[in-house]
Amino acid sequence: MQDQETSWQSLILVAILGILAVISFNSFVIINPGEAGVLSILGKAKDGVLLEGVHFKPPVISQVDVYDLTVQKFEVPAQSSTKDLQQLTASFAINFRLDPIEVVTIRRTQGTLQNIVSKIIAPQTQESFKVAAARRTVEEAITKRDELKLDFDEALSQRLSKYGIIVLDTSVVDLNFSTEFSKAVEEKQIAEQRAQRAVYIAREAEQEAEATINRAKGQAEAQRLLRETLTSELLQKQAIEKWDGKFPQVLGGNGAVPFLNLDITKSQR
Repeated sequence: MQDQETSWQSLILVAILGILAVISFNSFVIINPGEAGVLSILGKAKDGVLLEGVHFKPPVISQVDVYDLTVQKFEVPAQSSTKDLQQLTASFAINFRLDPIEVVTIRRTQGTLQNIVSKIIAPQTQESFKVAAARRTVEEAITKRDELKLDFDEALSQRLSKYGIIVLDTSVVDLNFSTEFSKAVEEKQIAEQRAQRAVYIAREAEQEAEATINRAKGQAEAQRLLRETLTSELLQKQAIEKWDGKFPQVLGGNGAVPFLNLDITKSQR
């Protein structure tokens, strides 16, 4: 009988020690580097963020929600109308992290990281894109993409900072416009190419006409100079220089012999 009592006492002692061990184990929480914790007692978040290290927490009645403070990346779609009322859609990759000082407020107002993305980042991305897109036409949004992104970054950073979210970087993953505008851009490019081709042809024709005029002027000037310098004596001299010394076999109808200027009266004397 005494052995049974001893056995029961041992079991009770082991159970008590086990319960104490569990309670002791649950009385501490370890926060790793890159994390922050929020202590809640009976469902109420306590002030003061728990940073990396070992922290005491009341057993049974408390819990610690741990938040990742490292860089998070999510891709968020957005849609807006431009200044000229064209539809513009985009997809943004948002790199952000939580402000450790604001983790307690985030826990009280938003809860989990998934809620932060769906309830804060996604709608604020949409609103920021509307602000950036409304400042320019759809053509400017495409040709001045860097300026569009700069306006978007500024608007998004201001909006998310109020919620304890620090925007580190954004990138435009995709930017699309309506089918109607795409067709209009294509037609405009074709028209511009045709216009450039027409200008090129016109300039080419103009240059060719100018060259023709210059050649004609040169030929006319050469002929004028030639007329001024040519004399009958010079022509006869050039003909004599080119003569090979032989008389033609057939003379002209008047019987003239080229290059001979004989005085008949002198020969008869």
